[in-house]
Amino acid sequence: MKPAWWTLSASLALALLASAPASTQTRVSEARFAWVEYQGADPSDAVATPGPGDYRNPILAGYYPDPSVTRVGEDYYLVTSTFTWFPGLPVFHSRDLVNWTQIGNAIDRPGMLDFKDLGLSRGVFAPAIEYHDGLFYIINTCVDCGGNFIITAKDPAGPWSDPVWLPDLEGGIDPSLFFDADGRAYIINNGPPEGEPLYSGHRALWIQEFDVKNIKTFGPRKLLVNGGVDITQKPVWIEGPHIFRKDGYYYLTAAEGGTAINHSQVAFRATSPMGPYSPGPNNPFLTQRDLPADRAHPITSAGHADLVQTQDGDWWATFLAVRPYRDDFYNTGRDTFLLPVRWVDGWPRMTEPGEAIALVHPRPSLPTQPAPAIPTSGPFTIRDDFDQPQMPLYWMTPRNPKGDWYDLTSHKGMLTLRPTPVGLSDPANPAFWARRQQHMNASITTELDFTPQLAGERAGLAAVQSNDYWYRLTVEKGDSGRVVRLAVRSGKQEPTDGRLIAMLPVTADGPLRLRITAKGELYDFHVAEADGVWRPVLTNVDGTILSTKRAGGFIGAMIGPFAERR
Repeated sequence: MKPAWWTLSASLALALLASAPASTQTRVSEARFAWVEYQGADPSDAVATPGPGDYRNPILAGYYPDPSVTRVGEDYYLVTSTFTWFPGLPVFHSRDLVNWTQIGNAIDRPGMLDFKDLGLSRGVFAPAIEYHDGLFYIINTCVDCGGNFIITAKDPAGPWSDPVWLPDLEGGIDPSLFFDADGRAYIINNGPPEGEPLYSGHRALWIQEFDVKNIKTFGPRKLLVNGGVDITQKPVWIEGPHIFRKDGYYYLTAAEGGTAINHSQVAFRATSPMGPYSPGPNNPFLTQRDLPADRAHPITSAGHADLVQTQDGDWWATFLAVRPYRDDFYNTGRDTFLLPVRWVDGWPRMTEPGEAIALVHPRPSLPTQPAPAIPTSGPFTIRDDFDQPQMPLYWMTPRNPKGDWYDLTSHKGMLTLRPTPVGLSDPANPAFWARRQQHMNASITTELDFTPQLAGERAGLAAVQSNDYWYRLTVEKGDSGRVVRLAVRSGKQEPTDGRLIAMLPVTADGPLRLRITAKGELYDFHVAEADGVWRPVLTNVDGTILSTKRAGGFIGAMIGPFAERR
């Protein structure tokens, strides 16, 4: 039986493999990747060593932002954002809130959503997952590609339904669902305020009833929160709202302050889901913006929390935060963290003023589960040997997959890429499968069998933050044999094909090994020939171009096999 994390939907496999070669005859200029190995660790590992009763934060390291969690009996399910990467919206399962296994991707058929030619940080933002009466729901926004929608499934591993669109939420993002005990249901979301915004970042939270049977909103939309906790302070980007009921009150929690270092989580409550809502006396109840910037091993930008009650009555929350290597520079994207929720005088608390998020914390009082086959936290090594008929669930490609540029069957135990005329700067679907950089210090190594026949053919590894910020380490045809070239693009002002910054001739025939190594803000690029000796192509290269501080957007660096012909 194949492990669950290898499963990719049959629809995706058919869409991408329909034209795969039936024989094993070598195609001209095919790039064959025998394996990819990822190794990663963080400087904080030396001081953050969990004991037998502890867990380590983050629980999902790397680009897993905007986590939403729900409980069904003794099982917990979690989803995160993926923007325009495909397959999208990873679905995780756990029984202890610590050890998580990816069981599917909710957006796993190319026809479900059309990411068109959007930037890599558009697309699907901030999903919310809920369970009601035998059915799982994910409500989400496809930014610039359709608006707000709901998908459903009887099994959270999939298949998920095609989207049902919610036109009443036009202009809004970050919707979530609340099912009340009386059978009524509601959608809460971020949207424009009434009238003209009073300042940049002025948004509001709205509620509307939801018809579960017909999967549609109905009735008037009502304003719940204008601006944030205190409109006189011009709070920005109230978003990611969730409603839940506790002790006779309806609690509304939301992120406030934007997704950078001023991020936070705030709480309101009311005696009716439709309000009126009053803010808590000690907002925000989660933030890191009041801590010194020069602290050791900082965790910053904490917010976008989703609270869940365990079967034993305890409260916990998943939320996003980041781990910068300096200032506000990080290449790993926004991670998923876990902390308990305390209740003080009827209001939630997660961090006290000036309290740092714990890198190591006592585990929830839940039955401990075995460590997942694919680690998601702490230092680890993962090797993908491409010996299954589908890509592992955590590999993604930009936008909707098009063409027959890859297969896993024509050369057994290899990922075969066929170079296409789509480059890393093109707003399309390049021949590029990538996985997340999940640690400050990481290496991605592969073995590549590729002999380019024509100038302009290239294959190797790419590290991408956006269409305008990337590195490309590729084997290409030189004047007298193969060469390894390193190219970079570090802004819109640079050529779309990048700048050549290093080149190294290859003298041996046969497969080569390529490696990209991240060392915080510096990156190294190496190649090894048949003798096995690693040779530097270029070292100590500026890695800040792969940070969101430089490149913008909401994702982390994505690294993996790439092929192209120009």
